[in-house]
Amino acid sequence: MRRLIPAALFCALFSATARGDEPIRLDVVDYAIPKSLTGAPGNADAGKNVFLTRTLGNCLACHQVSALKSEEFHGEFGPSLDGVATRYNAAQLRLIVADPKRIFTDTVMPAFYKNDGLNRVRPEFVGKPVLTAAQVEDVVAYLETLK
Repeated sequence: MRRLIPAALFCALFSATARGDEPIRLDVVDYAIPKSLTGAPGNADAGKNVFLTRTLGNCLACHQVSALKSEEFHGEFGPSLDGVATRYNAAQLRLIVADPKRIFTDTVMPAFYKNDGLNRVRPEFVGKPVLTAAQVEDVVAYLETLK
């Protein structure tokens, strides 16, 4: 069965340098972002929604999660996220979601909270991250439930 690449994932894979917008700066320490991007913890239920929404995170397009087996179209390209919270802490997960190439240099996973240094974006998405800081925190909160 052939699957289409959702717009958000396509744009994340083919983003361009922001024109006129301030680049997002991440405070990375030891391959992690220790502080919340919003100054507050995320909401795991909202994060699950972002995780599943095809036009937002669309994480299931690449990853499998056994707890979500009732959802369709689990990907087999990325690693299973079962137990991800036992392998990485919240600060590491935050960086992996925000800008995974800082840890996994060869990954094809898009940077969900980056707006510069990327290539070939549709004009309406130039200078905009795929997810907001709050959505990144929500996804991190959801990933922390996957133990």
